[in-house]
Amino acid sequence: MRVKSLTVSRGGSIVTGVLRRRFGILLALALTGGLTAAEPERSVVQIITFSQQPDWSQPWRFGGVGRGSGSGFVISERRILTNAHVVSWARQILLRRHQDPRVYQARVLFVGHDCDLALLEVEEEGFFDGLDPLEFGPLPRVQSTVVTCGYPAGGEQVSYTRGVVSRIELQPYVHIGNRTLLAVQTDAAINPGNSGGPVLQGDKVVGVAFQGIPGLENAGFFIPTPVIKRFLTDVTTGVYDGFPAAGVRLVPLHNPAYRQFLKLEADGLGARVDGLLPIPSTRELLQMDDVLLQAGPYVVGSDGSVLFEGNRVFAGVAFQLAQHGDRVPIKILRHGRVLDLELPVSVYTDDALLGNQYDTPPRYFMHAGLVFTPLSLDYLKTLGRDWRDTANAEIVYELYYRRHEDPESARPEPIVLSSVLTHAVNVNLRFGPRSLVDRINGHRILRLEDVVHAFESATNTHHVLEFLPNRALETLDRAAAAAVHDEILRSYGVPGDRRL
Repeated sequence: MRVKSLTVSRGGSIVTGVLRRRFGILLALALTGGLTAAEPERSVVQIITFSQQPDWSQPWRFGGVGRGSGSGFVISERRILTNAHVVSWARQILLRRHQDPRVYQARVLFVGHDCDLALLEVEEEGFFDGLDPLEFGPLPRVQSTVVTCGYPAGGEQVSYTRGVVSRIELQPYVHIGNRTLLAVQTDAAINPGNSGGPVLQGDKVVGVAFQGIPGLENAGFFIPTPVIKRFLTDVTTGVYDGFPAAGVRLVPLHNPAYRQFLKLEADGLGARVDGLLPIPSTRELLQMDDVLLQAGPYVVGSDGSVLFEGNRVFAGVAFQLAQHGDRVPIKILRHGRVLDLELPVSVYTDDALLGNQYDTPPRYFMHAGLVFTPLSLDYLKTLGRDWRDTANAEIVYELYYRRHEDPESARPEPIVLSSVLTHAVNVNLRFGPRSLVDRINGHRILRLEDVVHAFESATNTHHVLEFLPNRALETLDRAAAAAVHDEILRSYGVPGDRRL
């Protein structure tokens, strides 16, 4: 920042009224080392979105169009970096430059919902004139000072807040809901609208502001540069693959007796493999009760952590920062022998229903007013904020616990009867929304396509539906259901009986 309006009198330095109005807290930050002469605020943009989300309980419908706002900033190759949650489900994305009254249209070039990052591009001529790309710095140190920069609360002027880095660890990323990645906590205010804005040390970006914790005051989180750089490397192929998973569940190994049983020294190193995801390459290489001693260049502690750039974090970081298809060197102890192996890592998507879904509208199939859709976190959230209390135990168990407790019987895509469009042909059914489907016409339902096949291949006089947990039965007259199917679609304004 060039402070040219500063004048000096015999009484000392005074700041002109023009400078006070323009910079406010910015001047104080510059004089104390918070910002430098690069004027990074010129490269920070306001993002205005108009978005429309689907209704997962009535999956053929979309809700109303809502207006939202966030922040972003210019990086190399004339692109804008922001959060994925800022632009999710957006029908239109508009940008405003610093101190520029015009709006510019943008579009999503790449989006990573797992890491809550997105790249935008702007095709209008002149948008990038005078905007220098911001450069990335290293992972900041705990207790160092950072400055967040963005447009919180929908304000029209760029805002700055200063704070201290409190801790660095793996944190749940709220946007996706079922991924935990590296994050940095700070007491610099991160409010709605700040999302996607840069977190600065000097003139270098050390993170992207992205979330807070409800009820926790003076605490916000930003995505650090190791995660950002991994995302930017991923998209250089022209396709975003995502953050890979090793498919290994580690548990601490503190018990001296257990360490002796596994022929492990009492040196505070090594965590035990307690579970393996159904990833063939992982299951071919590793076994239960293997002890992970090293992952990549990082020595694994007995609590499952590694020392990552001076911070104790979970060992998963060694696999997450690799690229899809990479092989991560590991060292394990098995039956008293140390083995050096290379573990292939890849993006794991079999748990997509357990997290928040984006970009693709929900799948469904409808027959005679009965609407079937995959059981997912998005569906459960339609039951209200307290869905954990209101949802019946069967569907919660089926989605979250059966895959671990009884993997042989787990369904890759459990199906629920999400709603019933009432008609004389179905009015007396005892089972309504939230019912978990077990079988239809004798076919065990593993995924939505099984529902379609079960109805369309039926030859008996009645459709027979069985619901969990007790395989309770319901029936529909097959000929009557077929006769009124199209009528029900028209009367309820449903555009089609399926989205597969």
